[in-house]
Amino acid sequence: MARQWIATRWGGPEDWELVEREVAAPGPGEVTIRVRAAGVNPADYKHVSAPRPGVELPVAIGYEVAGVLSAIGPGTEIGTGAAAVGDAVVAFRIQGGYADEVTVPAKDVFAKPERIPDEEAANLLLAGTTAAQMLHTVGARAGETILVHGASGAVGVMILQQAGELGVHVVGTASEASFARVRRFGGVPVLYGDGLADRARAAGHGPIVAALDTVGTDEAIDVSLELVPDRSRIVTIVAAARAEQEGFAAVFGAQPESQAYRDSVRASLLELAGSGRLQVPIARTYPLDEAPEALRFLAEGHPGGKIALLP
Repeated sequence: MARQWIATRWGGPEDWELVEREVAAPGPGEVTIRVRAAGVNPADYKHVSAPRPGVELPVAIGYEVAGVLSAIGPGTEIGTGAAAVGDAVVAFRIQGGYADEVTVPAKDVFAKPERIPDEEAANLLLAGTTAAQMLHTVGARAGETILVHGASGAVGVMILQQAGELGVHVVGTASEASFARVRRFGGVPVLYGDGLADRARAAGHGPIVAALDTVGTDEAIDVSLELVPDRSRIVTIVAAARAEQEGFAAVFGAQPESQAYRDSVRASLLELAGSGRLQVPIARTYPLDEAPEALRFLAEGHPGGKIALLP
């Protein structure tokens, strides 16, 4: 038996239930992971906040974990190849990661680099693959300057680091309290609010040629449109309505093309993190049975890093 958080009705984390379930034995193409840390993301609660097409209750919560293999299905290899019981792994995109133990598709499981702590590994791939897709969508290239709205947030920090690997300069919006975080990961911070466009222009290494929005405010979109003449080089992960209205890209994890791209970069991001060139700042950890409290802390905004649940 293992504990697992499930949503039995639409609503917030306060409506979820922590249940005990039999852990399914892995079949061909599956493995079972004893979870050491589960990543906590806004998508975890947004996915079950209201009815949506293709989603049926109950829903097991949690998209990414780190742990060890406790069972392997017949003739099965994981995403990085052959594996054995006891191997340390990372899994994303899975369903039901808020658990002590979970059986998942082996193709979504990867060997965990030894140097990455479990709580960081469990929080790497959702934010990391989102950032990678945003940079890919705008075609960011070495020597260019881009604007990132929400540069101190989980996805923003991933954009900063991956942009640095590409040789891309980043001007990042943030509160003054978060300027040090933006600088730590290679960006030039600018304060959001009145006059943002002028501050962003003045901070760059040249003209701003692309904009990546992780916050979704009208200010972020309006400034992006003002600074970036080519709308194919603007992307948001929040403001879908404005994107459709103004003719720029909006990317979301539920889109098949987004899933395909994000899946394709998982192994390379783990390799980057394993070499120490991609970090996951952790703000706080919670016991598994305090998942609703963890999500309330996340929803309050500006947690200062990622959050992990520890079974």
